[in-house]
Amino acid sequence: MAKQNVAEQFVDILTRAGVKRLYGVVGDSLNPVVDAIRRTPAIDWIQVRHEEVAAFAAGAEAQLTGKLAACAGSCGPGNLHLINGLYDAHRSMAPVLALASQIPSSEIGLGYFQETHPDQLFRECSHYSELISNPQQMPRVLQTAIQHAIGRGGVSVLALPGDIASAPAPDKPIDHALVTSRPSVRPGDAEIDRLAALIDGAKRVTLFCGSGTAGAHAEVMEFAERIKSPIGHALRGKEWIQYDNRYDVGMSGLLGYGAAYEATHECDLLILLGTDFPYNAFLPDDVKIVQVDVRPEHLGRRSKLDLAVWGDVKETLRSLTPRVKEKTDRRFLDKMLKKHADALEGVVKAYTRKVDKHVPIHPEYVASVLDELADDDAVFTVDTGMCNVWAARYISPNGRRRIIGSFSHGSMANALPQAIGAQFIDRGRQVVSMSGDGGFSMLMGDFLTLVQYDLPVKVVLFNNSSLGMVELEMLVAGLPSYGTTNHNPDFAAIARAAGAYGVRVEKPKQLAGALKDAFRHKGPALVDIVTDPNALSIPPKISAEMVSGFALSAGKIVLDGGVGRMLQMARSNLRNVPRP
Repeated sequence: MAKQNVAEQFVDILTRAGVKRLYGVVGDSLNPVVDAIRRTPAIDWIQVRHEEVAAFAAGAEAQLTGKLAACAGSCGPGNLHLINGLYDAHRSMAPVLALASQIPSSEIGLGYFQETHPDQLFRECSHYSELISNPQQMPRVLQTAIQHAIGRGGVSVLALPGDIASAPAPDKPIDHALVTSRPSVRPGDAEIDRLAALIDGAKRVTLFCGSGTAGAHAEVMEFAERIKSPIGHALRGKEWIQYDNRYDVGMSGLLGYGAAYEATHECDLLILLGTDFPYNAFLPDDVKIVQVDVRPEHLGRRSKLDLAVWGDVKETLRSLTPRVKEKTDRRFLDKMLKKHADALEGVVKAYTRKVDKHVPIHPEYVASVLDELADDDAVFTVDTGMCNVWAARYISPNGRRRIIGSFSHGSMANALPQAIGAQFIDRGRQVVSMSGDGGFSMLMGDFLTLVQYDLPVKVVLFNNSSLGMVELEMLVAGLPSYGTTNHNPDFAAIARAAGAYGVRVEKPKQLAGALKDAFRHKGPALVDIVTDPNALSIPPKISAEMVSGFALSAGKIVLDGGVGRMLQMARSNLRNVPRP
């Protein structure tokens, strides 16, 4: 049997860690690894058109599966392109291993062609970033990188010079045990008892939930019932906690709706469950706050805490719920449920006024129809900007759908690349990219990746020929919009020219049929929908400064935005409120 080289050994270890794909662009120093993949049936090389797409795709795969995913870039400029997608993966706690191939080891530090120092450059967006400078070093360093990515939840980066990758591997067989999953973290009894005492002493408790409630839906519902608490959520918590939730009062923050803001400010104890909600302006400063998080570095960095609890939400609530006294007073909960329903009733009027006849098409109408027609287990990837608003307000979670976006990093152009990673996991599952024209055009070269691999991703393009969220920011600041207009082509024609299904929609009556036809199409499809650039959204609570900003920006139509099927749920929850 021929002796392995380092690249072959590297690939073998990746496959043992469960990696199925390596996303990237081939080139020079990376070639030994790509050739090893070519000869290894257990792993595929996924050729994308831009390395940023590779990192976003790997991050999406890791978020959806919870398992290690991987991407790669060639030396210098190649691996530098990974950085934006890696920042997003790291801030999303997605376990991703990035291979940043490097110039010949003998030339490092001498200003060689394409020389950079990836082991230094990627440190801010990774838990672990190291240079492999010796074949003997590789197996242990790779194992350490894998354990950092999985164990801590985030990115590890390895810089591997091409000459080291081609060198003979160490003689000793590699049989290291690898970490492939994370443990549960339970708080100590003392912390649980202190939290129980705070809850028992409070009359009005509100829960505010984030992505850390994933897998803990039943526990949160049982806890809320026991303490009669309304439940608000952050954007990343929506898919995990909003469905089948009799205590839902909506979402807080810049994209918020409903009564979540009131519920978090009118309680006397606010419990933050698994959320690193970044907008402290939306958090109260005059109520007691408890935070429960599996990442201790998140505790207290957004607001002053009365108690910090280090533990994952599921295990914490399993220990906590039996220890708290059951509350019988529902007045605060019922008040917030009614406020929530009233708030949604008010904003829905803006959406229902002849919106199905409005030209250009209202984006709210597009999102509402999309929500109705998409599969019950669809994966939605959402571009940053106004698409975030429409997804937050219209895409209805049900415990089976997934919603992925650049919700912590806030990058443009994330939806299409993330859809690529999502679709490779399961070609039979419906994947919908909710793309804005700004984000799509930034990385639309990788629409060709969909065609090359015949990935049946459905790109639903909200084409308002503007950078809508940036215009909103300018309006709030009292500035006239400038530099936000896009001169766009017929994106559907481009899709057809690339060999995909493409259709352009300019009238509301065409929308449902176009989406149904795209969903029935077996391969990649793009639905280019011309939407109203004046349909913007404002937060549920805005300051006087924001109001004056809008007043100074005359001539714009700013809508509150509808809320889709959430109103139905709020009305249903009101039926549970006891009548006098």
